Amino acid sequence: MECRDAAVSGLSWTLIVVGGLYLWRQTRTGARYGRYVEANSRCCPARLAWFLQEFPAFLLPLLLLLLPGQRDAERRDDGRRLLLLGSFMLHYFHRSFIYAFLTRGRPVPLFIVLCSAIFCSLNGFLQAHYLLHCRRLEDTWLTDAHLAAGLLVFVVGMTINIHSDHILRSLRKPGETVYRIPHGGLFELVSGANFFGEIVQWCGFAVAAGSLPAFAFFFFTVCSIGPRAYQHHRDYQRRFEDYPRCRKALVPFIL
Repeated sequence: MECRDAAVSGLSWTLIVVGGLYLWRQTRTGARYGRYVEANSRCCPARLAWFLQEFPAFLLPLLLLLLPGQRDAERRDDGRRLLLLGSFMLHYFHRSFIYAFLTRGRPVPLFIVLCSAIFCSLNGFLQAHYLLHCRRLEDTWLTDAHLAAGLLVFVVGMTINIHSDHILRSLRKPGETVYRIPHGGLFELVSGANFFGEIVQWCGFAVAAGSLPAFAFFFFTVCSIGPRAYQHHRDYQRRFEDYPRCRKALVPFIL
């Protein structure tokens, strides 16, 4: 398949623009899902919702990777590109098949599920198509250093994210929807440790890939879940009089 430069550029800039608009909107009114969902919203059970909205970002890269005629002939940088794509798919495999079936979250509004599924479909296609058909990685020590450093950050971020999700799940028994103060891990420093981990993760991916699509995805992630962490931070402070005052919202010791 030929590289669709116009589509890659258009989708990347769309992510950047939409991310900026979404950030602006969230500074005025928070996203209405999770603990902030409106009482009259039509919702989907949390486990099914997470699977439906995350699975396209795993499925589309898998199809592009496996369908006949979808990969270029063997190239010297093939291993590097597949390593990057594999890292992207690893996250969404975990989200679709592990996190989705472990979550004890609240039902998700159908509109949020639909928007998330559309985003994951477009972004899954964008990242996979670019890495498989557009990206050219030079065979130099500098390229390998960027790749190694970025993937190391990616792994650190994913570890923080998964560990933080485990802490949040452990706060509830099956069937409960109560909220408690999280302790342990990076929750000792920030209210949104899970969000911080995911942002670090996609920052590492952007460094490793060194591409506009990867940066656009990282930027959109910051714009979408960064304000969410601040929203949670304020909610914790309102709910609990004994909430630790030393905790920041998203970035340890800073923000």
